[in-house]
Amino acid sequence: MENEIKKTVFSGVQPSGNLTIGNYLGAIKNFPRFSEEYNTFFCVVDLHAITVRQVPAELRRRTYETLALYMAAGLDATKNTLFVQSHVPAHAELGWILDCYTMFGELSRMTQFKDKSAKNAENINAGLFTYPALMAADILLYKTDLVPVGVDQKQHLELARDVAMRFNQVYGETFTVPEPFISEDTMKIMSLAEPTAKMSKSDPNQNAVVYILDTKDDIMRKFKRAVTDSDCTVRYSPDKAGVSNLMTVYRAFTGKSFEEIEREFDGRGYGDFKAAVGEACADGLAPVRAEFDRLIADKAYLETVMREGAERAAYHARKTMSKVRRKIGFVN
Repeated sequence: MENEIKKTVFSGVQPSGNLTIGNYLGAIKNFPRFSEEYNTFFCVVDLHAITVRQVPAELRRRTYETLALYMAAGLDATKNTLFVQSHVPAHAELGWILDCYTMFGELSRMTQFKDKSAKNAENINAGLFTYPALMAADILLYKTDLVPVGVDQKQHLELARDVAMRFNQVYGETFTVPEPFISEDTMKIMSLAEPTAKMSKSDPNQNAVVYILDTKDDIMRKFKRAVTDSDCTVRYSPDKAGVSNLMTVYRAFTGKSFEEIEREFDGRGYGDFKAAVGEACADGLAPVRAEFDRLIADKAYLETVMREGAERAAYHARKTMSKVRRKIGFVN
């Protein structure tokens, strides 16, 4: 029905570090599919980024770059609400309120807190601990129905659901309880150096990570150095983590099945296979990089998108916050 109310999708990417093909294949590439059938809010989550110390100039630059990459990957700013998290103060306000409805034990169990604490032992701050409550606020502000998530973020979404239901039980129907959207097409891309670990933009080993904005020469070099095994057989299998990871990348950029890839490289060595993966990745990213270069050169346009997106997001956020403030007893 034409008058049927569209459901809402929300997602966000941190502007901390250069975005990888893992970010692209696992999230950003899939965002445009939601534009026609859903109300969409795609956020550059800069508040989340500062749980780890950032160089201010680099954070600003990457905020522009992340927004430009959203659009370069196919998100139309006229069909999607694209905005920067810190431009809508309601995120921080609702984040604090939800802190007060999130249990210490729940936050203590968050796997990412444990992982990031181990990596940033000199800066285990309160924001790092309460990060999931802010993530819940991001989602609940917009009456979000669906959140595209990977396995690593599913635990946070489950917490957001628990907090929403807890608040609703105390104050009556206030928040939409979000559902995860886990697509079969979502790719989890692993490190090229340690294929049992997820590819990370913070990895100090530059050869382990392929960035969206890498040159073709860099992409080819990194894939040629990728860890495989001594078997020399291109076959998808749990005991062939390196090869299986490369096959996942190749499948993502070519659309070929694992069976087709195995047949294509039957009897051929890893040298041919790695080169083919590098070519497919570089060719697949070329139009994204070209459009990014065009967009990032027009800072005024990006700021217009930021401003208009923040205005649209703030309009929806204000409606939610008015209800929340009234229910908990704040004087409007």
